[in-house]
Amino acid sequence: MTAARPLALDLFCCAGGASVGLHRAGFDVIGVDLHKQPRYPFPFVQGDATKPPLDLARFDFIWASPPCQKYSIAAANNRRDGTQYPDLVAPVRDMLKASGRPWTIENVPGAPVRPDLVLCGSHFGLPIARHRLFELSWFMLDAPICRHARDLITVCGHGTPSWARKARIAKGLHPNFSVAIKRAAMGCDWMNRAELSQSIPPAYAEFIGRAALEHINERLAA
Repeated sequence: MTAARPLALDLFCCAGGASVGLHRAGFDVIGVDLHKQPRYPFPFVQGDATKPPLDLARFDFIWASPPCQKYSIAAANNRRDGTQYPDLVAPVRDMLKASGRPWTIENVPGAPVRPDLVLCGSHFGLPIARHRLFELSWFMLDAPICRHARDLITVCGHGTPSWARKARIAKGLHPNFSVAIKRAAMGCDWMNRAELSQSIPPAYAEFIGRAALEHINERLAA
């Protein structure tokens, strides 16, 4: 009889970049998001991730990726034009602490997240500079320093940003990255363009998920 895999909850899961990484690390995964996610690859519950319709105590590990537009560079112009975005990091942190389960919060540089860990695509041999901050409920060693390749693929917004297009034109390259190129760079071959822009590479979550499993096993052995 096969032993049950530990269970992870992915809050604000979007199309499941983090979920796939956690699954590869050894978890079964359930995702929660306010919006329908037709390409999410695991069991999915549509609902408010700040008030998830699930008992948090049943999960071995909880991952949360609150919306980043309040803090991201990509949304800076919208904020200057008066667009208001929710600031959800603090209430999500309080919810996760109250759960008593191991957890992490993922967000962009500039977010009010304690940077216990900073990951970049170069840590995993990916041709992207997609820095993300991770606040963890346990201690783990940091990742290696960034070692960016010269020709990076940009995955953000609704297309290739103007500065990236100009740089590629100057090199004699096509100004835009195709969806296929972005999928390969991120390791997310099931996502569309919009989903890719909101995702993290599964490699990030696999790295953290393996560390989380070690932490969980240490707690069980104590």
